[in-house]
Amino acid sequence: MTIGQRIAQGRKELGLSQEALGERLGVSRQSIYKWESDAALPEIGKLVALSKLFGLSVGALLGVEEPAPAPEAQESGGLTEAQLKMAEEIAQRYIAARPGEGSPREKRFFRRGLLVFLALFFALFLAVFSLFSRLSRMDRQYRDLLNSVNSITSAVDSQIGGISDRVEEILKSQNNLTADYSTEAVSMDLPGNMVTFSFRAIPKSFSGSMVAWLEVQNEVAKFTFGPYEPQAQTFSGEVTVALTDNISLYIVFEANGKRETQLLDTYSGLYSKTLPYAYADISDNLSRSALAEPFLFTIPAPDKTPVEYVMLDTAQQGTTAAAELRMGFFKNKKLVAWAEPCEIPGHFLGYDEYDSCYVLPDLQIQLAAGDELCFAAVVTDEYGRESIYSGFPCILGESGMELIWPDGWSSYNHTPADWTY
Repeated sequence: MTIGQRIAQGRKELGLSQEALGERLGVSRQSIYKWESDAALPEIGKLVALSKLFGLSVGALLGVEEPAPAPEAQESGGLTEAQLKMAEEIAQRYIAARPGEGSPREKRFFRRGLLVFLALFFALFLAVFSLFSRLSRMDRQYRDLLNSVNSITSAVDSQIGGISDRVEEILKSQNNLTADYSTEAVSMDLPGNMVTFSFRAIPKSFSGSMVAWLEVQNEVAKFTFGPYEPQAQTFSGEVTVALTDNISLYIVFEANGKRETQLLDTYSGLYSKTLPYAYADISDNLSRSALAEPFLFTIPAPDKTPVEYVMLDTAQQGTTAAAELRMGFFKNKKLVAWAEPCEIPGHFLGYDEYDSCYVLPDLQIQLAAGDELCFAAVVTDEYGRESIYSGFPCILGESGMELIWPDGWSSYNHTPADWTY
């Protein structure tokens, strides 16, 4: 399980909504959602507060240690509830078996038997108590040893990582073709969806006949620009290419008919950062929805919190604004139905941070085990570029009656080509 799934599980075990948990911790409901969807991590203070609220150690909440089992008896030597019941039963049997006005011989015999019984009982009790104490000490010693091993392992891994990084730096330095270089995304043409890069490269070994080329590679193609002539042994220039999320720049030096290539820089997320952002939130209600009939999902749900209302929060993530916003309900990333804008209903109290509300038409969807349902916002910016932002998906369980969160889910690919609508 991820940290977000542990937080969601702990919240549900306490019977709290995302809003109620946020009130206890002094954070917004949107922060709780981002924690549970692994889009963000709680601060240290909030992790400690969550661990106290859920009755877990911080390590167990983070998934780096197993939750500690509840001890059967206190280490101080106190009796457990089971031991107290045993002692009470022994006392009751003793009272029931106590002789009345018998002969002196019978009384002596009873006293001797009682003393022998009590001696054996306390000897057994002390032996069991000693055994539990030794097991408790051994458990503490094991945990201490495990912590020591983990600390040593972490230190060794850190040292090995540092050595590996240093070796990599040395090898990279030795294998570098450049003595110095720099690149920069200097401008973007968003209507044309283009980006312009500048570059500068000084070869480590220079010859008078040397020229340079610049190769630019994105997700689908590679482009070559040049040749560039040196100015005081420095090659520089600007290139304009399509704006995408993964762009790598390579310098190619050519001298005496021989070409050598070196990676300069890689730019990630350039395209996504220019798009507006939408936050679709309905997953909490959707995940609690049971089906009225096996493998048949109905909206509105007949006996659960309505899931037809979809709250949407938009924020200016990039440099463009949202020109069109559509909210859809998807099955396996294929559109089932578009939702229509509506007024925020009165029973959705405390959701003032959301700026839009949508309602779905009545639906009946035939499902199969493993089918995935989610709400997603399709955002078109002022230049006609589309992006998709989904809420938490839910998967239909084997019984066909329950929607559950998938294990290990982090986020959807927001590329429109991966969706059908």
